[in-house]
Amino acid sequence: MDIQYRKLSVGTIFIYLLLILGSILMIFPFVWMVFTSLKTLPETMQIPPTFFPKDFRNFKAYKDALYSLPFLRLYLNTGLLILLRIFLAVTTSSAAAYAFAKMEFPGKNILFMIVLTQLMLPSQIFIIPQYQMITKLNASNSMFALVFPGLVSAFGTFFLRQAYMGIPNELIDAAKLDGCNAFQTFYKVALPLTKTSMSALAVFTALFAYSDLMWPLIVNTDKNMLTLASGLSTLRGQYTTNYPTLMAGSVLAMFPMVILYLIFQKQFIQGIALTGTKS
Repeated sequence: MDIQYRKLSVGTIFIYLLLILGSILMIFPFVWMVFTSLKTLPETMQIPPTFFPKDFRNFKAYKDALYSLPFLRLYLNTGLLILLRIFLAVTTSSAAAYAFAKMEFPGKNILFMIVLTQLMLPSQIFIIPQYQMITKLNASNSMFALVFPGLVSAFGTFFLRQAYMGIPNELIDAAKLDGCNAFQTFYKVALPLTKTSMSALAVFTALFAYSDLMWPLIVNTDKNMLTLASGLSTLRGQYTTNYPTLMAGSVLAMFPMVILYLIFQKQFIQGIALTGTKS
């Protein structure tokens, strides 16, 4: 018994050591980013590189970042982008996912295969046709242009379909027997049962919208209509880069997602688990 307990303890300690090591490796880039934002430019160019800044009270890079970019406007643009894409993704994906999961109509399997095909293709191939559509609508440098690719979500449709597939058909049949039409069955019976999945989809959509870089840079050229991710890319020079300023801007841009994750980490973890459920 003592030998078995000792083996279990050694195994547990080894697992914790691996987890601690993995945590250090994960958090190291963030610590390096914060420390670099407190360094001077010559300090970032030193060879060999130094880890700690000479003066932890050096906030000049943060002042330069705030002077170089309209951060309040970038926060507003990013916040509106996230909220609108969440609303559109949850609304359209819920309806489409319910139809694919619980309704029968001609071409259902073919249409769902088209949705899956969009997930399999890289998003970059859709940029040119989407940009042409925006230019024909004369909607460049606008919030609509930022939101446009998120009007519908193939990932959200597939993700919520998994949740609707888990709802017993007996509930749907009982609602129909009680006199509910298709929309009432969806809105009053099925939709409330997928709140957890919708919350997870909202978190994923927020992460995707926050990290979207290429599309905002292409469709919006006005600095006041950029998002945090695309705005930070303008701090990188063609030949030289002020790394303390770039890292300071990255720290300022990181706070919204950190706060969002701390608030909705339960939904984020549940979302990862739900994506592996069988249909």
